[in-house]
Amino acid sequence: MAEEVEYEGLPSNAGLTVNMLAGALAGITEHAVMFPIDSIKTRMQVFAASPAAVYTGIGNAFTRISSTEGMRALWRGVSSVILGAGPAHAVHFGTYEAVKELAGGNNVGNQWIATSLAGAAATVASDALMNPFDVIKQRMQVHQSEFRSVFTAIRVVHRTEGLNAFYVSYPTTLTMSIPFTAVQFTVYEQIKMMLNPKGEYSPVTHMIAGGVAGGVAAGVTTPLDVAKTLLQTRGTSQDPEIRRLGGMVDALRVIWKRDGLKGFGRGISPRILTHMPSNALCWLSYEFFKVAIRE
Repeated sequence: MAEEVEYEGLPSNAGLTVNMLAGALAGITEHAVMFPIDSIKTRMQVFAASPAAVYTGIGNAFTRISSTEGMRALWRGVSSVILGAGPAHAVHFGTYEAVKELAGGNNVGNQWIATSLAGAAATVASDALMNPFDVIKQRMQVHQSEFRSVFTAIRVVHRTEGLNAFYVSYPTTLTMSIPFTAVQFTVYEQIKMMLNPKGEYSPVTHMIAGGVAGGVAAGVTTPLDVAKTLLQTRGTSQDPEIRRLGGMVDALRVIWKRDGLKGFGRGISPRILTHMPSNALCWLSYEFFKVAIRE
C-alpha cells in the first residue's frame, strides 16, 4: 500500500509553486460557489435610493432579485472574481507559506504569532492585486447596474473616475482584511489543533476549522466591510454625499449618521453565510489540490 500523504505534515520544501497553484484553484472555487450570496450582501450594504433595492433579509432578497431581474442577476460580476481570485489567492497562499516558514510557524508547537504574522503579510500582498477586481465586481452587483462586461466596466470607471476609483477602498480593505486574516488563521489553527492534534490528513477537520474561523472573522469585521462597499460603489450612487466619500473615516461617519449602530451590521448575515462555507471549501480545496499536485 502506498504511503498516505499527510497534508499537515507536508514539509516547507513542498514548493512555492505548489502552494500558489493550490491557492489559486482554491480561491476560484471558493468565490464562484458562494457568489449569489455575496451579491445579496453587496445590495444589502449600499444605501439604495430605490425601494425596489431595499431588502429585509437573505430570503427576501433572493426571491425578489430572481423574480424581477432573473437568476442571472445574482451571478453578475462573477467573471471579475474569477479573473482576480486565482492570481490573488496564489499570491495569498504563497506568501502565507513563505512567511510562516521564515517566522518559524512550521516548528513543533503552537506557533500562533508566526501564523498571524504570515496571514497578515499574505493579505497585504493579495489585496493589492484583488482590490480593482473587487471594485468592478461590486459595480456589477448593485441594483440596476449599467455594466454587463468586466472590461467595459474597467474602461468606463477608469475614464470617468480615474485610477483612484480602483484603490480608494484599499486602505479600508487592509484595515479590515489584516485583522480578518489574522483572526481567521489563528482560530483555524487553534481549532485544527484541538480536533486533529496529531496533524493527520483530515478533510473534515479542515472544513470545520475553516468554516468556524471564517464565520468568526467575518462577523468581527463587518462594520469595515460596509464602509468598503460604500467606497467601492460610490460612483454608482445618485447621492452627492456618498459620491464625495474620500475614505474610510468618511464612510464610517455617513453610516453612523444615517443608520446609527445597526448600520455597521448591514449585510452581516449573508457575509457570515458566505464566509463559513466558502472558507471551509477554500481550505478543503487547498488541501486537496496541494496533495493532488504533489502526486
